[in-house]
Amino acid sequence: MDKTIMPNRVQSQSMAAYWDKWKKSIVVLLSTCIASCSSIGPIMVPRDRVEYTDAIGHSWEQQTLLNIVKLRYGHAPVFLSITQIVTGYQFQGTASAELIASTFNPATNAFGFSGTTSAEGQYTDRPSIIYAPLTGVDFLQKLMTPIPPSTILFLLQAGYDAELVMPLTLDSINGLSNADKRAMTLADPEFTRLVHLMRDLQLAEALQVQIERPKEGNETSLMIFPPRKNPQAMAESRAARRILGLSPSLQRFKAYYGGNSGKDDEIAMMTRSMIQVMLELAVSVEVPQTDVLQGRVAPGQVELQAGQARPALSVNILCGNEAPSNAAVAVQYNHQWFWIADTDFPSKAVFSTVMLLFSISDVGIKGSGPIVTIPTNG
Repeated sequence: MDKTIMPNRVQSQSMAAYWDKWKKSIVVLLSTCIASCSSIGPIMVPRDRVEYTDAIGHSWEQQTLLNIVKLRYGHAPVFLSITQIVTGYQFQGTASAELIASTFNPATNAFGFSGTTSAEGQYTDRPSIIYAPLTGVDFLQKLMTPIPPSTILFLLQAGYDAELVMPLTLDSINGLSNADKRAMTLADPEFTRLVHLMRDLQLAEALQVQIERPKEGNETSLMIFPPRKNPQAMAESRAARRILGLSPSLQRFKAYYGGNSGKDDEIAMMTRSMIQVMLELAVSVEVPQTDVLQGRVAPGQVELQAGQARPALSVNILCGNEAPSNAAVAVQYNHQWFWIADTDFPSKAVFSTVMLLFSISDVGIKGSGPIVTIPTNG
């Protein structure tokens, strides 16, 4: 009786031991299968959002710098707009296990086991980026239409330095002329004085902007000089109105695009287009002297004013034969490298304001912005 029971008992103990041995492997394989079926979309969002934002922003800066350099060399600017980004992720995984048990061997008091396990996966990333050139009506309206006065006023209201915004975007205000680098003319001293006063009024919170939208007719932009308890701010407010030829008894003044009408209750702004802004900056681009001597490029502000102090409002765009190591933004053109140094904060401030103007002064046809679509299969 005992001899007939013993093999079954040994058989049970042996199978339990071998089952424990293989159980961990099977658990690992099942975990792999479950993981391969879970979604990978959520974990991609933080990475994609940051990396695509950084890539688009840096590419946009490079494109703008390249077009400023091209204007310096007398070539037409070309803009490509990113209209859509579609990127698809796919992860496929398979896992398998096979376990074969032989019959009980009384001689060795054991069972024979053999098995195989396998796992494989495939990861695919297929980004598609759609570009659209800026041409025709879009080019005309986005680059060649003057910046709306309301845009300039809102920049001042938001705290952007008047000493940066006004010289960059205005040709004149109430007949006071700004400097013209291309014509090598200096700003009217009263214009320069006005810019400094506007900055002081910003800091004293003595300058306000308001937009009136009547039920009928076009919206009206207003520049307001509110009363303040600060005597110095009130003195600067009166001085600004005097320079502009405005009535000292009024506080609210309509701002519009156009030439000076001579009225004491209006502010007439002759604003620049984005192509004018870029042309003004292009004059200051440093170029190789050999290019000037060979007639590839006309002498610019750098060559004509050698040894003189660089104007307060300018972008110091350097050039060299090799790629720079400390550039905030750099491009290669005509076998030369052009860049803005990362340590040149004033130039970076002007350049970033130009980038902002491209965004908020979009007076052309409003198209859809870049759409990032990320389908994922897991």
